[in-house]
Amino acid sequence: MPIAEIKNTVEVKMDQSIAAFKNNLTKIRTGRANPALLDSVQVDYYGSMLPISQVANVSLLDARTISVQPWEKGMGAKIEKAIRDSDLGLNPSSMGDLIRVPMPAMSEERRKELTKVVRNEGESAKIAVRNLRRDANEAVKKAVKDKLASEDDQKRSEAEIQKVTDRHILAIDQLVAAKEQDIMAV
Repeated sequence: MPIAEIKNTVEVKMDQSIAAFKNNLTKIRTGRANPALLDSVQVDYYGSMLPISQVANVSLLDARTISVQPWEKGMGAKIEKAIRDSDLGLNPSSMGDLIRVPMPAMSEERRKELTKVVRNEGESAKIAVRNLRRDANEAVKKAVKDKLASEDDQKRSEAEIQKVTDRHILAIDQLVAAKEQDIMAV
């Protein structure tokens, strides 16, 4: 594999790692309501488990309330039960066809726990990026060993791969800091 292709591949994979990390961050609850919070909740829909977004319209009523509007009349009770049974600690209430999901205020202790969770997720993302760097450097060394590239190319490409890695780790640190700030805001 040519060195340019190795560098492009590692950058794409690092971008995917950051995208996965961002997705994981949306699932961590802050004080504000976020419709993506319910993405992980599964509802029994005629024998198959589906995400709430596939059986209802999920939107925001205000900064602290998510509204869930089922597409079928009989699904309201099942959706409400699924939200209540999820590990999110939410207590939905029905108002006719509309299900309101108020976001409870978080205690200081809970906020600190969540910042630890965010830091752990960030560390996992950094490890994934560093593993990608290691794999790319090994691929470059293999290319040099197979006489597809010179040792100068190896040094240059390892430095470029390190710059890409540093840039992605900085992005992860910024995302962690922003999420921590979001969680600690009252």
